[in-house]
Amino acid sequence: MNTKEINTSFLDNLTLLAEKNNRIKPEFYDKFNVKRGLRNNNGTGVLVGLTEIGSVHGYIFEKNIKIPTEGKLFYRGIDIEDIVEGFQKEGRYGFEECIYLLLFGKLPTQKELNDFNNLLDEYRTLPQNFTENMILKIPSKNIMNKLQRSILVLYSHDENPDDISIKNILKQSLKLIARFPTIISYCYQSKAHYFDKKSLFIHPPQKGIGTAENILFMTRADNKYTKTEAETLDLCLVIHAEHGGGNNSAFATHVVSSSGTDTYSAIAAAVGSLKGPKHGGANIMVHEMILNIKENVPDYQNKSKLKDYLLKILKKETFDKKGLIYGMGHAVYTKSDPRACLLKKKAYELAIEKNAVEEFNLYKNIEELTIELFKEIKGENVVISANVDLYSGFVYEMLNIPADLYTPLFATSRITGWCAHRIEQIVSDPKIIRPAYKSINEKKSYIPLYKRF
Repeated sequence: MNTKEINTSFLDNLTLLAEKNNRIKPEFYDKFNVKRGLRNNNGTGVLVGLTEIGSVHGYIFEKNIKIPTEGKLFYRGIDIEDIVEGFQKEGRYGFEECIYLLLFGKLPTQKELNDFNNLLDEYRTLPQNFTENMILKIPSKNIMNKLQRSILVLYSHDENPDDISIKNILKQSLKLIARFPTIISYCYQSKAHYFDKKSLFIHPPQKGIGTAENILFMTRADNKYTKTEAETLDLCLVIHAEHGGGNNSAFATHVVSSSGTDTYSAIAAAVGSLKGPKHGGANIMVHEMILNIKENVPDYQNKSKLKDYLLKILKKETFDKKGLIYGMGHAVYTKSDPRACLLKKKAYELAIEKNAVEEFNLYKNIEELTIELFKEIKGENVVISANVDLYSGFVYEMLNIPADLYTPLFATSRITGWCAHRIEQIVSDPKIIRPAYKSINEKKSYIPLYKRF
């Protein structure tokens, strides 16, 4: 065996050892009443903090019985459906208004919104040579990985990176919020050019237009987009901006911020959390599932054939064999996900413009047939509904946004919530978050090296 083969074999043995000596028996968690995943036995989250940023509701408890309800999402106490209805009725974009609301706890006046948009315009431009040195010279196949590294490099371009006064944190937060669209657009162009052999184009962010329009402007070679396209992407940004303090990336922001570290480290940690497939990658799984369905059910408009194939997915007979219909069900929402309801309506409007109504019907049929299947398999009382991921990937596909940007777009929206939670953590709760872990190891004696076998 050569050196490489010897090292590979040694690593294989170390892997077996690592798996063997790091596995805790499930019964110990019950024995010591450990709340695995910080979840109670009834599925609710363990209460570890308070927040005024956002709240999520999908059920109530009466006499310890969980009762499903229509889903509700609130930003600073205001129903997301009312927010969306408000700015859509006035024929304007809503993401910048939501940024203001989540960070400052109030809706802006027209003057405040104008001044805020001007501030974001000023902050969108990246530092000198950042694009060339950080993004183009060191491309990455994974945009989330590249986004995380870009955030940490911005620390070096800040004169006071470790100043955690609220004024400085706010300035850092606004700059990151403003720059995320530019960073993810350029990181994708770099990846597409160096790894996918596509033409490279770098469009600077434009002043006088909002986040959604800038993303479409910077990611398209011809810079062109329709009003419906921009409105749809703006809605995606609005409904993904915040989801309470208990989701994994928001909680990561609270935990890391509680240590007193800098904004760049805290937001990079949140991005690392969102990169995980259990958190931010669900719409990519929906996308892959749809491709699989189209490949195996050519006549996917035939509801009977589609239902038969969905049943095979549930039985773990096909696709990834995990028994999940991605885009259906949620940890909190039961009867409905308000984000999915809002996006479904806009998705249909965009589908008409894109001549994609037939494909829209595929998603709609998956939603309806999955509900039927769950009732047939698990009983009439079972409650399940579409979540936002069922339609978000389809919307991005209609917008010609590549799958590489699905999760980075999520981050571009959710950084608003992360920054709001960071400020709230530092202002309201100065204690470092430090939960307990119980050691269950037996005491052992140290063995001298020459006696080990």
